[in-house]
Amino acid sequence: MTSPYEFRPTHVVPEGGLPTWESPDPARQSARLDPLLPVMLTETSGDWARVVCSNAWSAWVDGRLLVALPHRPPGTAQPLGTTADPRALLAALESALGAYRALVEQYADGRIDLEGFRSRSAGLRIGAVIDGPAAWLLDLDRGRWYYCEGAQLQTYATVEPADSGRGAP
Repeated sequence: MTSPYEFRPTHVVPEGGLPTWESPDPARQSARLDPLLPVMLTETSGDWARVVCSNAWSAWVDGRLLVALPHRPPGTAQPLGTTADPRALLAALESALGAYRALVEQYADGRIDLEGFRSRSAGLRIGAVIDGPAAWLLDLDRGRWYYCEGAQLQTYATVEPADSGRGAP
């Protein structure tokens, strides 16, 4: 059984949700997965795909309909949790994006060269995907991707600390 520390989403459910089956058999339909739910693909059989959710529940789905994530986030030893208010994280993301935008403007205007742009932006790492009321926000200080809808953050994946695996000097 997959523990929350081992859950690494590989896909998300499409916007319309997704029916599930107990086995790769169309006669054994089960529950429906919520739209944009992160899942981990663990097995395939033709067009069928077995997925596991963050709570370790698994089911079979039409694998052709899953939306692949661009990178599988690696795990970390930090515990999973929920933060009630996204505003502090949104402010940090806004600040980092503003700093990056300022560097792009300096480079585009010729006030810094490419090397200066690269060296000044080297420590900036942010991540945010906004789709209507839903958002996925990356908090590198805590090593987590959060799912946010309204004023609630919920951890759905953990990531390596910023200096792990990046070949830090």
